[in-house]
Amino acid sequence: MRRLTIGFTLFILAITLNARSADQVSDALVHIESGTVRGTTDGEVSVFKGIPYAAPPVGEYRWRPPQPVIPWKGVRDATEFGPNCAQGGWGAAPGTIQEGSSEDCLYLNLWLSANTKPDAKLPVMVWIHGGGFTGGSGAGPATSGEQFAKQGVILMTFNYRLGRLGHFAFPALSEENPEEPKGSYAFMDMIAALTWVQENIAAFGGDPGNVTILGQSAGGVAVHSLLAIPDAHGLFQKAISESGGSRDGVLTGRPIREENADPLYPVPAETIGINFARKHGIEGTDAAALAKLRALSVEEIVDGGQETDSSGLRIYSGPILDGKLVVETAESAYKAGRQACVPLIIGSNSAEIGGGFVNASSSKEELFSLFGELEDEAKAAFDPEGNKEFAEVITKFNTDWVWGEPARMTARAFVAQGEPAYVYQFGYVPPAMRERARYGAGHGSEVSFVFGTLNARWGATEVTPEEEKLAQEMNSYWTNFAKTGSPNGEGLPVWPLYNTEKEEILDIELDGNPVGKSDPRKARLDVVEKAFEFRTQLQTRGGV
Repeated sequence: MRRLTIGFTLFILAITLNARSADQVSDALVHIESGTVRGTTDGEVSVFKGIPYAAPPVGEYRWRPPQPVIPWKGVRDATEFGPNCAQGGWGAAPGTIQEGSSEDCLYLNLWLSANTKPDAKLPVMVWIHGGGFTGGSGAGPATSGEQFAKQGVILMTFNYRLGRLGHFAFPALSEENPEEPKGSYAFMDMIAALTWVQENIAAFGGDPGNVTILGQSAGGVAVHSLLAIPDAHGLFQKAISESGGSRDGVLTGRPIREENADPLYPVPAETIGINFARKHGIEGTDAAALAKLRALSVEEIVDGGQETDSSGLRIYSGPILDGKLVVETAESAYKAGRQACVPLIIGSNSAEIGGGFVNASSSKEELFSLFGELEDEAKAAFDPEGNKEFAEVITKFNTDWVWGEPARMTARAFVAQGEPAYVYQFGYVPPAMRERARYGAGHGSEVSFVFGTLNARWGATEVTPEEEKLAQEMNSYWTNFAKTGSPNGEGLPVWPLYNTEKEEILDIELDGNPVGKSDPRKARLDVVEKAFEFRTQLQTRGGV
């Protein structure tokens, strides 16, 4: 009898232990305005995926502002990512879209500490993905918000419309629903996602009054755009732009009509829309032509991601200045002090991209000659000994022209408005990659360190203790900033507040050590700043 009792006790104990193990991965239910969602809790973190923040932008809603979410009954499963926004490239054959992408794509994802109470008022960070406004998504292991959640921040990612679905203009479209903004539906999606945060994040324990937007590459450009778009003001309280430029001419905004033509963007967006329609045999610019455009399949709209047709005519516009939503570029807003006045982190990597991206010069002599009367100053800044390889010089020029100097210009504009600004340069390169990445850290290198997702980075090598330390520091800087408006905190190397006298930045050096010091790029950035008056000579990208 005693043996049976012991056996029964062990059986009950085994059931209890198994139940506790299963409870480590459990349901998490939250009720929001559109219905109840079920996510998952795994250890310290709860995750909600694929929550709609707007109605599907299909059919009559193609090229319309995002429409309200259609409420649902019962419990909606939020354990899987929604489809990425329709895109070509990266393995998509001609006439197809990338697997896992769809025109129905306006979904968001959340990571937060497990068992967060609704009254917790946690800081919220909203990640805007990169991809040149034609690719990318809010899903994927490289931008998992798990490390942010473990540090007491809610991290949100989301999808926004891409390519011609995200940026498109056409005469009949401008006449339709004239009260609505036109052109950059991607930016409208971003504002809708931020509005969703205001209306729903408190249910997850987030603070709608402490929202930080952050993005890299096109996402960094979008941060600048949101800082300059009046309708976005008040939806966030802090901003981080990683490798986002901010000077006019690089993904910043094309005039919608002929009368607003710009030397950097001589072909207006409506003309580009007409070019695209003609490519598909659609003549005219009236409502009937627009109906035919809306009747095209999503594969035909994406069109393999082509930016020009077979004759060289541009058929994709990129971001659009419509005059109603996007009323000016970020550079224009910053120079006039009209941006949202919020604390800012801004920076770029040390060797973002190589030759041909901005300037088609084939030698140092050709490049320096384009600086005009600043030629000698440019040589002294970029090649003081006269012995650098052209590949290094053009890489540094591209990096400074598109990302480095514009970041400094932006920081100065925020300081002028009395807002704190923190500038960084990320230069770490894994030892195994230093022979190939000879001139510094390339575009996007910092993202896996910011998110603490080193195993998911492109070309990942075995993670070293030094890299783990740097990732912890980078994630902490970003988290501290979201919490307090300053990246600094206990145990971290001090990140100097930027000012125009000392011009100190956080320089993450080749070996991965963050050091606060005077900007080592100053001479290069100074000559680039002076050269912006020659920008139509030095910059060939974007003016087609």
